[in-house]
Amino acid sequence: MLKLAVIVSGGGTNLQALIDRIELNKLPNVKIEVVISSNRNAYALERAKQHGIAAEAIVKKEYESLGQFEEAFLGLIDRYQVDLVVLAGCLLIIPAIVVQSYKNRIINVHPSLIPSFCGDGFYGLKVHEAVLARGVKVTGATVHFVDDGTDTGPIILQKAVLVRDGDTAELLQQRVMEQAEWELLPEAVHLIAENKIVIENNVVMIKK
Repeated sequence: MLKLAVIVSGGGTNLQALIDRIELNKLPNVKIEVVISSNRNAYALERAKQHGIAAEAIVKKEYESLGQFEEAFLGLIDRYQVDLVVLAGCLLIIPAIVVQSYKNRIINVHPSLIPSFCGDGFYGLKVHEAVLARGVKVTGATVHFVDDGTDTGPIILQKAVLVRDGDTAELLQQRVMEQAEWELLPEAVHLIAENKIVIENNVVMIKK
């Protein structure tokens, strides 16, 4: 059984995609142990509670120092003894001590085709606004492992989504979620649960 901690900041639509797959028995060897939010008002916490999943919030500004927050964050994840940390719409920069403690055990879904429109400052609607401003014809989503950089870890899966004439950032965001993110994230978790992922020279190889 692959036990997950899902880290969120907002509504939790990617979390819901995972929950739906699990409840449909399409991820038979996967269990979400806890949902952790960087925002106490995130609707994702309500989604977790509705499905009987432990829901926790940890807010950086409530701690006296960055070090205290980072230790508390790591301790919270450790408490649930999870195998994989899934960043699903998480706007929090994951502390280095967490990345080091869970090396190659943290994955993230990013709403573009990395290495385009990624890195510092590219999150949420900002990604889609940049895509439209540049006038690219194809965007998409990427699931990757998290390392010490920003969106620089080994890529697991990608899926392209066409940009349409008349798209707004909001329309494009919704289509990328529906056509790519909600498909890729559960598939990546499935591959990891089935031990089909191998990392060689910072490149993911998927075993048949």
